[in-house]
Amino acid sequence: MSARRRDEHAADRRARRRRMAGTAAALALVAALCASGPAATADELDDQKARLAQQAQDVQHSLEFLDGRIAQAAADLATYQAQLPGAQQALLEAQDRVAAATAEVNALAVRVDAAQQSKAKITAQLEADRSKMDETKKLIGQIASQAYKTGGVPSNLSLIFGSAEGGSLTGSIDLADQAMRSQNTALEKLSQQSAANVNAEARLAAVEEEIRDLKAKADEALRKEQAARDEAAARKAEVDRLIEETARLNAELEAARPAIQRQISDLKAQQDQVAAQIVERDRRLREAWEAEQRRIAEQRAAEARAAALAAGQAAAAAEAAAQAARNAAVQVGSPSAFGLMNPFPGVPITSGFGWRATPPGSIDFYGSGGYMHTGIDFGAACGTPVYAPAAGTITTAGWLSNGGGNSVMISHGVVQGNSLTTVFYHNSSVTVRVGQYVSQGQLIAYSGTSGNSTGCHSHFETWLNGSPVDPMGLL
Repeated sequence: MSARRRDEHAADRRARRRRMAGTAAALALVAALCASGPAATADELDDQKARLAQQAQDVQHSLEFLDGRIAQAAADLATYQAQLPGAQQALLEAQDRVAAATAEVNALAVRVDAAQQSKAKITAQLEADRSKMDETKKLIGQIASQAYKTGGVPSNLSLIFGSAEGGSLTGSIDLADQAMRSQNTALEKLSQQSAANVNAEARLAAVEEEIRDLKAKADEALRKEQAARDEAAARKAEVDRLIEETARLNAELEAARPAIQRQISDLKAQQDQVAAQIVERDRRLREAWEAEQRRIAEQRAAEARAAALAAGQAAAAAEAAAQAARNAAVQVGSPSAFGLMNPFPGVPITSGFGWRATPPGSIDFYGSGGYMHTGIDFGAACGTPVYAPAAGTITTAGWLSNGGGNSVMISHGVVQGNSLTTVFYHNSSVTVRVGQYVSQGQLIAYSGTSGNSTGCHSHFETWLNGSPVDPMGLL
């Protein structure tokens, strides 16, 4: 092998060692960043992501009456938490691809080194064989030349046998025979060397082709390794970003906690005031309804008693009085008697009614481990028509400072002893006025994102006998 080729080969091996060392360092860094126990399965990650996405949505809905920026920050915090496990898993998978690509590069480097060594041996063998062939050809040429000059018998037999002594003719003939045999042997040796040389050249060509193929594969493997390391770096950057954003938002929300708590307290006071108005109005309606029911019962009893007395039936008159007392006890019927219709047929519900525990890792703004979602949220796009779920009288139509924005409240009166008020918050516009009587299915507003809201939807509440209940139990 020439000095230039040996230098190139050595430089190639040094470059590969540097690349492998860099890859090993990168893998060590990735492993240190991602050492968090066994990787979850894809299904588990999907389930976890779905749960955390729902938690993020719950956080946002829980704060829909709070400042929109704060609600969005809290939802973003939960969203980043939802994305982090998937990003970490993607980083682990990228690490595996880096390891696989590095192993392939290393294996190909070993094979290239072996092929280069084989090429060097074959090249050295070829050079040695050519030297031997040159010597053999030279000897055969000298024998042939001497034989030609002396008529078939060399005059200087020492050329062949290394002896200058003369002899008899018979001896000369024997020596000539020996010279001929030596010539034949040399020719046979030359033929064998030629065959070996052809075979070695064929092997050299095959090895050179193998080296070219291996180098092409090595270049592709290095490209894959670089791509895998670039991907791992991008995945790591994404994980770092999510961690950084999570820490930033968490710190921001914690710092704002006192102000948020005050805002929540103020909003709660306003909402309590609205609730108290609903409670008081419905109480008066029920009391009026009960008084009317008693009046009607007493009137009917009085009429029955008077008729009995006029007929001289004292016992019947006493029974009529007892019946009046029984009728005075108001019988309350089923709330289903209101016959509420779905105000958003076909629109999905994005958040249901009831208590929501504070998602792990998020800010507990209420300081009680959760919050009460007093209605349901329909995922209605902005501008979706809002229809009255039942006939009633509009008691609120317009802007409310409790975070609900453009709001509509409908008093559906008292049916079978039950009072009902329905409420719609965050409308983009309202099409009714206070005091207006509306029929079931009548257009009353268009949904939106007014007030303290982070996105288009409609918050729908049902207040039965002065208390919020799950609307799904009435629809």
